[in-house]
Amino acid sequence: MPYRDFDVRSLARYLHLSPQQVIKLAERGNLPGRKIGGNWKFAKPDVHRWFEQRIGGSSEAELVHVENVLHQSAPRENQHPLRIFDLLPLEAIEIPLPARTKNSVIDTMAEVAARTGWLWDPKALAAAVRVREDIHSTALDNGVAFLHPRRPMSKILAQPFLALGCTVTGIPFGGAAPLTDVFFLICSTDDRMHLRLLARLSRLLTVSGFLNELHQAPDAAAARQIVLEAEEKL
Repeated sequence: MPYRDFDVRSLARYLHLSPQQVIKLAERGNLPGRKIGGNWKFAKPDVHRWFEQRIGGSSEAELVHVENVLHQSAPRENQHPLRIFDLLPLEAIEIPLPARTKNSVIDTMAEVAARTGWLWDPKALAAAVRVREDIHSTALDNGVAFLHPRRPMSKILAQPFLALGCTVTGIPFGGAAPLTDVFFLICSTDDRMHLRLLARLSRLLTVSGFLNELHQAPDAAAARQIVLEAEEKL
């Protein structure tokens, strides 16, 4: 049962906290849970959304901690270093991205991702990304957006990967920034991988000069090299 609820002990192990800390967070409303028969239960989708929100507002030190927690809680066979460079194939990068509206960005990014052969239904992914954006924009205040559906879409993906597109000029995309010009599309096959990718991408944005260099990248190969060099600094 992939979405069976956490109880206090299993969530404590997952978050690398003590059971007492989990109970305190839940009682204060800082963890999404509910009491059933006097016992706390935590739905996995709610916990992953909470984690996603936490990642979005974290400092670099907090992001490192989140990455470590997610790494340690992964199944042993998946406890390998996660590198953006390895998950960002050249064919999934579009520089410049020929899009001028929010909808055309989403459609084009899905088409770019489909060039890998790992995404079998770009229209379904684009539709799911729109639903997510309608709920709350994934655009950040630095002009970057992390596009993704509400839940991983494993049925239309062969494996997890990322796509990247940069528009020539920024476009209104919602969120805190008036204009957005860098778009990462997160194609994950499960919640944990999604969170690991989100945390790793968020750390990448903390590397000094990374976005400035990305804005000046003349083509996909140059952009991918910039990602590699920035990630080596983490």
